[in-house]
Amino acid sequence: MDSSRNMILAIVLSALVLIGWSFLSEQIAPTATEPSTEFVDGEQVVLPNPEADPAPDSPAALRALSDVLAESRGDRIVVETPRLEGSINLRGARIDDLVLLDYRQTIEDNSPPIRLLTPEGVEAANYAHFGWASEDIATPDGDTLWQADGETLAPGSPVTMQWRNGTGQLFEIILEVDENFLFSVDQRISNVGEGPVSARSYALITRTGESPDPDTWLIHTGPAGFWADDLNHIDYDDVRDAGTQGERFSVSNGWLGFNDKYWLTALVPGAGDTADAAFVPLSGDRYQAVFTNAPAVVPAGRAITSSTSFFAGAKETLLLERYEVERGLNQIDLSIDWGWFYWFELPIFYLLHWLFMTVGNFGVAIILMTFVVRGLMFPIAQKQFSSMAGMRAVQPKMKEIQDRYKDDKPKMQQEVLALYQREKVNPLAGCLPIFLQIPIFYALYKVLMLSVEMRHEPFALWLQDLSAPDPLTPVNLFGLLAFTPPSWLAIGILPILLGITMWLQFKLNPAQMDPTQQKIFGIMPWVFMVIMAPFAAGLQLYWVTSNILTIAQQKWLYSRDPRLKEQAKMAQE
Repeated sequence: MDSSRNMILAIVLSALVLIGWSFLSEQIAPTATEPSTEFVDGEQVVLPNPEADPAPDSPAALRALSDVLAESRGDRIVVETPRLEGSINLRGARIDDLVLLDYRQTIEDNSPPIRLLTPEGVEAANYAHFGWASEDIATPDGDTLWQADGETLAPGSPVTMQWRNGTGQLFEIILEVDENFLFSVDQRISNVGEGPVSARSYALITRTGESPDPDTWLIHTGPAGFWADDLNHIDYDDVRDAGTQGERFSVSNGWLGFNDKYWLTALVPGAGDTADAAFVPLSGDRYQAVFTNAPAVVPAGRAITSSTSFFAGAKETLLLERYEVERGLNQIDLSIDWGWFYWFELPIFYLLHWLFMTVGNFGVAIILMTFVVRGLMFPIAQKQFSSMAGMRAVQPKMKEIQDRYKDDKPKMQQEVLALYQREKVNPLAGCLPIFLQIPIFYALYKVLMLSVEMRHEPFALWLQDLSAPDPLTPVNLFGLLAFTPPSWLAIGILPILLGITMWLQFKLNPAQMDPTQQKIFGIMPWVFMVIMAPFAAGLQLYWVTSNILTIAQQKWLYSRDPRLKEQAKMAQE
């Protein structure tokens, strides 16, 4: 009767864990990106990327984009860099056509590149615009057609755009771009009129729609920036609720923009400038990040220049850190939402990235990193397993105490504690390595979720994207059944191996004194197998490898423990 009750209690508790996790997981710890592949009729096929903008499987959207670009082709400056391709619209001085050549929408070799900026007139418009505002003189606006002194913007080949207002003022925008993702924008106004004029320069990013990446407790997407000496995250709901004035603030030695999980568009005011800034809601589900410099008086015969940096690209950790040091983009690396534990997560990233660059395979790098972690923890694990070996050695004596005092729980606890003291074993000593593994596991989780360097990286065989869930599942007979299981049910091969290795690891541990706890420990490997199924395959690979190494290390140390040797000898006799 007690055994049945304990089993029912263990099943109920496990079900509560699974149900509660399904409600909280997407906010506390969002799972991996959408699967990159699936198995159909036993063959692995690449899935379209639902986050593509515009959608790669939407011919109408692509035709609309090509039509808009064709209409303004004669009024565009071509952008050509090793990592960017696109154009700048001379009408309105807009950087509004940009794709990232190093990043593809899917894992297919011929997949289109990620489109980051899109011109007005396309459903998902996203662009940067630069200009001036003044109450004294006519200034260029969104319909102004600028004149350029070159046809192509490339590293080392700047382009200057000019416009005259007809009353003695010349407006210029000098554009430069580096080999990666950074534009330098100098806005100059020259006054050849008879008296002084006042104007203030501004820069803005207009974005249509919210980020396709979910905004969660651990990973923020949406309006963000660094100002008031702090990293600031703003929700789209807060921007809409703020009304036409938007969320307003001042930026000095900082930046503002729109943050996706892997991509960033950000404006950086010039060094020493204090700008009035805001995130503003617009009609048509559009949002704007804008800053305006303080008004400047331009005497007759003089010119003034304000400088802005515009980042549009992938959030590569080492590149952003270099921009901060070499280009003065203060805290731009915090656009990667490492969170409070970045001081621990970054070393994990550096190690994994170095291993990846050394061996050239992301999965092998994860396996090697697991060896490094387990090697560093070997002395601690040795003490843990020694304590656990002691616990296993005293199991017969504990069973005898439990049988003798089964009707007197307080006396049983007292005798068990006395046994621990006589045999010099500590039942809690085995918990330390588990607690040490938690921050490592969390750090790797954040690295896999956030690092664009790891996006779409393959391992081997069917694992073609370790940042996505394992696509091969026996639930639909490995794709032979015309059935695509939901994410919580699509238990792949790696999660199954995780459950098996965890079960084997628990079998080597000493039995729990409480039968209910023992039942729960028996079920937990299969609970974690279900919980981990939607997570990145790279995270599952780390856990499986760690479990295998732990089992091997545990059996080796058990085989050398004199107490267990003596126990085995007595059992044979």
